[in-house]
Amino acid sequence: MSRPAEAGARRRIERFTRAERYVHRTTAALMLILIATGAVLYLPSLSVRIGHRQTVALIHLYCGFALPIPMAAGLFSRAYRADVRRLSRHTDTDREWLRNRAWRPGRAHQLGLAVGKFNAGQKLNASFQCGAILVMVGTGTLMWFPHLVGVSSRTGATFVHDWLALAIGFVVVGHVWFALNDRQARIGMRTGWVTRGWVEREHQGWAAELTAAEAEVGEGDGANAGADADTYAVSEAPDRAARGEAGTRDRGEDRAVH
Repeated sequence: MSRPAEAGARRRIERFTRAERYVHRTTAALMLILIATGAVLYLPSLSVRIGHRQTVALIHLYCGFALPIPMAAGLFSRAYRADVRRLSRHTDTDREWLRNRAWRPGRAHQLGLAVGKFNAGQKLNASFQCGAILVMVGTGTLMWFPHLVGVSSRTGATFVHDWLALAIGFVVVGHVWFALNDRQARIGMRTGWVTRGWVEREHQGWAAELTAAEAEVGEGDGANAGADADTYAVSEAPDRAARGEAGTRDRGEDRAVH
């Protein structure tokens, strides 16, 4: 590979804005606290060892109610809203990605799948987590305020809350495992930037979108430059004519004096 090509592959592209990274970090921190405190509340051995059950329960409650807030606050960011729209759209490429187990590194590139900014696994994870958060907040509310519903409803809410918490734990472990196996994805979430080579290898559809956007911007800049040049030429022509007339008049006056 030539050096210009290598430089192009190493060129950085912004994947996540600061607002998106803060939403992810805050949500992840709250989720980990909820998993830890939930384990203490659910497992008697941990509950006895840790103690302070009421304090742990209050931390779990407040973090649970706070969990949807970062995602709601992220909606004030235009980039965050654009990524939410991307995550909510499932395409034929996503189905091919799942069918061919393209979560393995380099598999999507080998198959020539035009994966967008997010692959099918990331979209499924986002959909599951968003729905699970809403269900957990709802069932947790019924568990904490038992007077709101009857005994049977509270029992059902507890059943759903406990088993869904277990499912969330498995999904979080899988999410972390995939992140640990993709260094560029981790860098992108930590710093917001990834290399062009990684985008072209793992997200060919997004790379094509970026290339088209760059070409459109380039054409727009060229058109603006041409318009500016035409405007400059038009505005300069009268100035040059005026300067020529003034110079002729000055020379004529000089000759008259002499």
